[in-house]
Amino acid sequence: MATEHLSPLDLAFWRIESAAHPMHLGALAVFEAAARGGPGAAEHPAERAAELLAARCATVPGLRRRIRDVLLPLGAAAWSPDPAFDPARHVFLVRTDAADPHAAAGPLMARPLDRELPPWEAHVLAGPDPETFAVLFKFHHALADGMGALALAAALFDGFDQAPPPRTPARPVPEQRAGSALRRLPGALAARVQDVGQALEIGAAVARGGLPLGVPAALVADSALAGGRTGSRTVAGLALDLDEVNLVRKGAGGTVNDVLIALVAGALRRWLAGRGDPAPSGPGPRALIPVSRRGRPGAGAGNRLSGYLLRLPLAEADPLRRLHSVRAGMDRNKDAGPTRGAGAVALLADHVHPLGHRLGGPLVAQAARLLFDILVTSVPLPPLAFTLGGSRVREVYPLAPLAHGQSLAVAVSTYQGTVHYGLVADAAAVPDLAALAGALRAELDELVRQVS
Repeated sequence: MATEHLSPLDLAFWRIESAAHPMHLGALAVFEAAARGGPGAAEHPAERAAELLAARCATVPGLRRRIRDVLLPLGAAAWSPDPAFDPARHVFLVRTDAADPHAAAGPLMARPLDRELPPWEAHVLAGPDPETFAVLFKFHHALADGMGALALAAALFDGFDQAPPPRTPARPVPEQRAGSALRRLPGALAARVQDVGQALEIGAAVARGGLPLGVPAALVADSALAGGRTGSRTVAGLALDLDEVNLVRKGAGGTVNDVLIALVAGALRRWLAGRGDPAPSGPGPRALIPVSRRGRPGAGAGNRLSGYLLRLPLAEADPLRRLHSVRAGMDRNKDAGPTRGAGAVALLADHVHPLGHRLGGPLVAQAARLLFDILVTSVPLPPLAFTLGGSRVREVYPLAPLAHGQSLAVAVSTYQGTVHYGLVADAAAVPDLAALAGALRAELDELVRQVS
């Protein structure tokens, strides 16, 4: 069987991880519990959910594989089956007194995954209300991007194929004769020149993207500013009516995604004002907007990402003008395409030797603040209702990892006519994350008022 090495981008995510900055994605699913069964049924629906997840995960090949270093190429890593795979080391039943599952999710998001095991976990949160429970899914970014993680998680729910779509097959390097290699040399050189040209173009775009100007101190998680404490996490979520978002879109123009990003910009401005921070000035923080390069949703695991870089216009006081500024910036990004521009830094991973990822991973992680200031990502969900053991998923909050030196990451998804914002923050730098969630609500209310 051919060795399946991690792709350059997957390897980059694996190498830049640290104890204080774990590189896993999360999704917090809130369930309405199904009616209890007869005698002998589990006392709490969460117990039944944990039993089902433990049973089903063993049938999903993509969840039974771990990452191991290999001798060649130097610095590379590859996937291998876990011969001692045990669902009990991945699925956990957590009893909590917190009525809001986000409170329990924060400490769990701060805890790195065990790198000796297949890099994923599911924490079933049994709260005080027997009518509801939640599940926090954690997938390492080396295992999947948001859409890939969705394909893996979907295999655990009712009515889905228990085996997710296969990863892209490994491509072993065939033995070549000198003559055949020479015949292919002109094409290989042309491709290499094209790759180098793309890398130089992205590098130039990063330089033109500018320095971190107009970045509020609240978006910086510096150990010196946080009293030496970093690595803790706090999580908050907010659900908004998609009909209201569409009302703004129709009234002001642009796309739903433009509105969702503009809501983040407006909420940040409101939140900073509520904290008594200085009024925003300058061009504003640089938001990295990941862009999927998949041919179809959920097609395989691993990462197929590029991105856009967008200045969030926090200094603009008018909500509609902020939205128009976001729309214009996103239109410029789309005109350039996802393989060009400062946001396409993920593509540079393809031009780094595996040994470079291994030796330079910590340096790359430290450099995140030079590239962008905040992550704002969207995870599309299929227009389906998910259930687990008959319990219906009511809400889905995507959660993104925090880069070194950054205090906040924002992820958003739409499920069953509702927009769900998942906020992850460094707890020491952002002790008032719930206030930011409230500011998102206030910003949408104001935009609806202005377009009505």
